[in-house]
This record gives sequence, structure tokens and C-alpha cells, in this order.
Amino acid sequence: MLSWRLRAGAVLLAALMAVASACSSKAPSRHLLIVVDGLRPDYVTPDVMPALTALAKRGVVFTRHHSVYPTVTRVNASSISSGSYPEAHGLMGNSVFFPKVNATRFLSTADRANLVEIAKVDGRLLTATTLGELLQAAGRRMLVVSSGSTGSSFLNNHTVSGGAILHYRYALPESLAEEMKTLGAPPDEEAPAGALDRFAVDAFLKIGLPRVDPSVTVMWLSDLDSTAHDKGIGDPAMVDTLRHVDAQIARIEDGLKAAGLFETFNIWVTSDHGFSTHTGAVALDGILKPFTKTLPDGSPRLVADDGAIYVRDDDQATIATIVAALQRTPGVGAIFTRAKARQLLDGSVPGTLSFDAIRWDHERSAHILFSPDWTDEENAHGFRGMVASGGVAGHGSASPWDVHNTLIAAGPDLKAGVTIETPSANVDFAPTFLTMLGVPVPVAMHGRPLLEALNGRPNAATAVTTFTHTVRTPDGAYAATAMFSTFSLNGRQSRYFDGAKVFRPSAEQPR
Repeated sequence: MLSWRLRAGAVLLAALMAVASACSSKAPSRHLLIVVDGLRPDYVTPDVMPALTALAKRGVVFTRHHSVYPTVTRVNASSISSGSYPEAHGLMGNSVFFPKVNATRFLSTADRANLVEIAKVDGRLLTATTLGELLQAAGRRMLVVSSGSTGSSFLNNHTVSGGAILHYRYALPESLAEEMKTLGAPPDEEAPAGALDRFAVDAFLKIGLPRVDPSVTVMWLSDLDSTAHDKGIGDPAMVDTLRHVDAQIARIEDGLKAAGLFETFNIWVTSDHGFSTHTGAVALDGILKPFTKTLPDGSPRLVADDGAIYVRDDDQATIATIVAALQRTPGVGAIFTRAKARQLLDGSVPGTLSFDAIRWDHERSAHILFSPDWTDEENAHGFRGMVASGGVAGHGSASPWDVHNTLIAAGPDLKAGVTIETPSANVDFAPTFLTMLGVPVPVAMHGRPLLEALNGRPNAATAVTTFTHTVRTPDGAYAATAMFSTFSLNGRQSRYFDGAKVFRPSAEQPR
């Protein structure tokens, strides 16, 4: 057994050194995007996350980074994959409604089997070109390594496109499944916090690097998200998980150094969304009950989940009546409908913001999308951000505590010791990596290259502007304000959604 391990170790070392040798001729640097699921910026402190803090000191810290709305995992996985908002990629929520697949309920995008079925029945899963596809066309490869759901890992490179996906439940291409067995039995979902993340890091260092030789790697670490959902923000168990995550970041750096690859990698650490303490959800079933009935084919007229409501007979009067009921309901925040006219920020129903405001207008969109309401109040551990949703803690709302997330990066092509105040978002990674690798960025891609982070590039923070847009019901009993940041570079303007808040004059406390 010992001799087998020594031989395997020698083979691994030789493979890694071969990769390092291939990079030694100053080929374009590689990119490792570590997505720490649910990592709020204020979690990153020297005492809890010393490795990530050190990475930040030697690199760049973006102070105005954005999750894509809805601020949920699989929407953001799709936006990272495509460099685009839901209006282009068509993955509208963590749960999605495809009547051709199932006309009675939403499908969970956490399950890869559902995504495969959507692609089979609809003919496409994402409706935008992906980073993996563009890299393949340029003769490069993309690797995805994940400790998250089978669905979120798949969405990061769903066509695989010459690269690979390494997950503790599956591997693509399937030829890598046998090699994954050399890592030992994968932990199950009940394993101690940190075990799944550690397995993902092992897969990257021991299989992904030598076998795939990727130009871009997306590594999704999900133990933090699971613990925060279960225990709450600031709970000692969550803090322990943060320490585990930080230890894995240190392991990644040590592994790259041991392979002689550290100086060839730009390491980016981000999150898919922020996080908030939850205070209890609105009873949506009661609001929708008066409008429920069965369509002639026997399927339900209304289908709703995750704040998205489909009125399947497209009755505009019903849509307006449901919106009015939501506007009267405490705990309901900003409400979105299709734009009153193309690219307007006003929705078609009075007192609603438009899908265009959040880049959510797609043929797959629901008729209504709403966010739970939120406040800036602190929880028992001193973390601000309360949202009227179910469970202990979570994300998905238009609260700035869910919208604003982490971005820290360091590497040979990046500035050192710099804080960047220009807004950025998860849609910006794909065009950034393509630009840095010398691959043309499609005009249709929504994101922008983060040029201000690169060596020799100016920081254009002075180009940032902010504005708000408010909509009201005719009686003034409800108002919603969307907040935006904009950034202009080389004649192109990028608009970022900072969040939305509502005001009900009759309530004791404005939201």
C-alpha cells in the first residue's frame, strides 16, 4: 500500500511539474475564482480569516461588488458562467418553472437531473454563450470544482466544453470519475463543516490541475452557506466554518507553491451573494388563494415560488389585483413587473419597478417578482440586515445586505495593496478573464472587464455616479425606491443594482 502511494505521489508531482514547466515561458496567467458561498464582506477579519486578509493586503479589494438579483446561488452561477444577467441567460431563480417539463410546480435547480431535463425538453438550458464555450473555441479549458449542489456546479459550465467538472457526486467528462476515486470516499452531506470544501480543494490540486490544465478554474465552496442557513449569521458554528474556509484558501496557496504554479495564478475570492437574518415569511398562499383555479388542461392557473408568480392565463386584471394585495401586505418589499415601455424603470402595474431595472426580462420570466422587505437592524451577534423571509438566515432579497458581496483578488497581473471603489458585479468575471487571456469578449456579454484592477491601469473611481428611482401607487400608500450605481469607461456605461426599499406611510417604521 505504501509503495502504491509513493508511486501515485511521484506521478502526481511529475504531472504538476510538467504543468509548471509549461507555464514558465511567461504564458498568459491563469485564473482561479474561489466562490465562497454566502461570504459577506464583513466576515473577512484578520482574527477569523487571516489567510484571506493577507491575500487582500497583497492584492486588490473591491468595496462595491454586487450579486446579481435575485440574489440566489444558481442565478449567480449562471451569471458567472455567461457574464450576463438573467435577461440573457434565462436562469430566473433557484427554482424555475418550465411547463413543458412540469406544468404543476417549480423545479429545483439544485438538482442537475432537473437541469438536464430542461435542456432536453426546451432545447437549451442557458440562452447565452458561456465562458467555457468561448475558452474552448480559443483552444483553452475551464475547470469547475464544487462542494455545492450538483445543479450549481453544472451551471458553471453546463456544456463542459473541453474542460471538466469535479464534484463529490459526479465528474464530467465521465473518464475522470475513476480518478476521483483516488481521493477516497467523498464526505456525505452530514459530514462536519469543512469536509466537503476540503474534498473539493483536494480534487483541484490532485486531479484538476494535472489532468485538465485549465486556464480558468471556478471553485465553489459551499460549507459556509449551509452552516449560516442552519445556525444563523454570527453563530459560533458559522464562525468556525469561516475558519475552515480560510484554512482551505491557505491550502490552495500552499499547493500551488509546492507545484511551482503560485506565480502563474491570479486568485480571485468572491461570493455569490450576501446574507441576512430572517424574521419570518409572508403567508403568500393566503394572498393567492382567491385567484387559484384550474386551467382547461388540468394544470394550475397560478404557480409561485421564491417570490416569482406566474399567472398562466396572462390575465392582466388578476396580475394587477395580486400586485395590489402584495403592496398592502407588511413584509413584502419591492415588487417587479414587465416594463411599462422598453427599458423604463417603471413596471407595467402602478407602484412596481420594472424587470428591466434588475435585468430580469426574459421569455421565461414570471408575471410578478417580489422581494421580501428588509431593515438595517442588528441580530444578536451584531450583524446588520433583517429580512422578512422564512428560516433562520438566508438571501435572495433586494436588501443591500444580500446584494453586496465580497471580491478580493491577488496575483501577478493585479495591483498590490489597492482598494477599488468602482462598482463591480458577478457578471464581470467572464469578460475580465477573457480580456486577460487575450480572447475577444462578445458584444452581447453584459459584464465589463475589471481593468482598474490590472497592473498599469488607472483606477477610474471618479466615473462612478449613483441615482435612485421611486415608484408609487396612485393612493400613495406604498412606494418603492430602487438604488443604482453607474460606471462609465471608454464610452460604455455599466449600471449596477444596489438594492430596493419600500415605504408604507401608515406603518410605524419606514422600510
